[in-house]
Amino acid sequence: MEETRKTREIDVIGMVMKLIPEWKFIAKVVMVTAVIGVIVAINTPKEYTTNVILAPEMTSGGLGLSENLADMAASFGIELNSKAQMDALYPGIYPEIFASTDFIISLFNIPVCQKEDTIKKSYHDHLLVDEKVPFWKYPLVLINYIFKKKESSNTAFDPFCLSKNDEALCEMIRGLITCQVDKKTNVITICVTDIDAKISAVMADTLLHRLQNYITDYRTSKARNDLAYYEKLREECKKEYHDIQREYAAYADSHKSNIFQSSSVKEEELENDMQIRYQAYAQIEQQIRTAKARVQEKTPAFTIIQNATIPNKASSTPRSLIVLLWMFLGTVGASLWVLFGKKIK
Repeated sequence: MEETRKTREIDVIGMVMKLIPEWKFIAKVVMVTAVIGVIVAINTPKEYTTNVILAPEMTSGGLGLSENLADMAASFGIELNSKAQMDALYPGIYPEIFASTDFIISLFNIPVCQKEDTIKKSYHDHLLVDEKVPFWKYPLVLINYIFKKKESSNTAFDPFCLSKNDEALCEMIRGLITCQVDKKTNVITICVTDIDAKISAVMADTLLHRLQNYITDYRTSKARNDLAYYEKLREECKKEYHDIQREYAAYADSHKSNIFQSSSVKEEELENDMQIRYQAYAQIEQQIRTAKARVQEKTPAFTIIQNATIPNKASSTPRSLIVLLWMFLGTVGASLWVLFGKKIK
């Protein structure tokens, strides 16, 4: 064991002794890689990330046994999907909503403005115009420009038939926005990355409200449909009641001095019909009040733990670290060439 350790120490010392005479060559390689690192760092755009955190409403009390078991299992990382059976839009599916093409396309026309600019443009145009392309991607951009087909500029984007450019843009946005859900607490974290700090915060705040509206629309869809049906039915009952009311009043006025029994019977029939229509109208009014309360009951409440704020610090790799990484690679590469490359050559 001691001999092996001595051999390793001798090997390390021997390698160092081989590298010392070649320090000028190694220094030159490190300087070249440092220059390359500086060029790469300058051409690598800074990125800013904004995080927003919210917690959806959780029902307390009256939970069934299966739901309690699902919560206990989630604490150990086991998903029983009991909540998925109760509600098709459970927190675990929120990341899939963010990744869907329909949801991403709805972000194209959001107006945004850069931090150091006053001109507003759509998020779609911002990604196409303001996105900085590194110099090593110039050949690919030139090839795409030469061979791509000219596409008409249209602000109405059809998810059923997307152009290649818009499809590529959707993939790009999928990499810029993320939605994470904590299985134990159901806390939702939305992250948006962009080359502009202000646009990153604006899009994060927009996604926060879009998700809230999406969940609210889903949870209250049936209640809102019922409310719309009852309101339509109320207009019909109201019209019928006013029609029979005018008919009764006109008949009563025209037969006020009539002593025939037949006219009294007709007047009584109209009065009874008017009362029936009024009762139906009053019942529909009660149904509308109940439906409105149902919509309010179904509307979920959200607790915003962290709002969107404009980040002051870039989330991308620091440029100094990029230069150091290139210098490290240059040092390793030059050392390997001195130790093994010359022998192979």
